[in-house]
Amino acid sequence: MENGFVILSIIALLFLSIYGYTYGSVALAKIKQKKAEKKEMMLEEIKLEERKRKQALRDEKLRKQNKRREEIKHELKLLEEIKLNNDKLNKLRVEKMKQKKVS
Repeated sequence: MENGFVILSIIALLFLSIYGYTYGSVALAKIKQKKAEKKEMMLEEIKLEERKRKQALRDEKLRKQNKRREEIKHELKLLEEIKLNNDKLNKLRVEKMKQKKVS
């Protein structure tokens, strides 16, 4: 009878170890999957932050280009006005010289 309890306890221990091994591998797989998902989410966050940073750089560059474009337009407008004023002054001088010559 005593040997029967030993054999029965060995068989129970065998089944418990098989169950533990199976459950352990499933639990380990779940833990690995959670780690992989967490790592993937972190990578996605990093990529998102990188995209935001690059977009901010592009926006800043575009803003600077637009500002420079407006400055150039303004300068060209001023130069055109100066040219028109010089042309008017030259015409006035020529007319004065003609009037002096005629008089």
